[in-house]
Amino acid sequence: MSDYAIVESGGKQYRAEKGGMLVVDRLSEDEGAKVMLRPVMFRADKKVVLDPGELDKVKVEAVVAGHERGAKLRVFKYRAKKGYRRRAGHRSELTRLEVTDVKLLTRKPAASKPAAKKPAAKKPAARKPAAKKPAAGKSSGSRSSSAKKS
Repeated sequence: MSDYAIVESGGKQYRAEKGGMLVVDRLSEDEGAKVMLRPVMFRADKKVVLDPGELDKVKVEAVVAGHERGAKLRVFKYRAKKGYRRRAGHRSELTRLEVTDVKLLTRKPAASKPAAKKPAAKKPAARKPAAKKPAAGKSSGSRSSSAKKS
């Protein structure tokens, strides 16, 4: 039995083995880019790793093989005797990953250097709140003057 890991991508879990293919929800990486997947569990022969501290030592690396679309799902809503029919369709955006490496390192890998950040885009000037207009008033003497006469 080969080493494998359970990885998380897009809120779903997948079994990743070296040389295997995974189809996950669309990732923003370009084709050919290396992707590090987050392990949730690792198993090698008789050793199982579940501890978050030990999972930091697990390396699961994949390469983006391509982007594709899933099968078309047809959604049809119908209410009997009402003349109500709605038809819609949906195709999921997917990414195919080829798992290149699944292994347990002897020590935790060093944190990678963050990419040079682009300067933040300038935000447009905040709008000033509009001046409040006086409420459209009712005639002031209608009710109060009748109360005074009696």
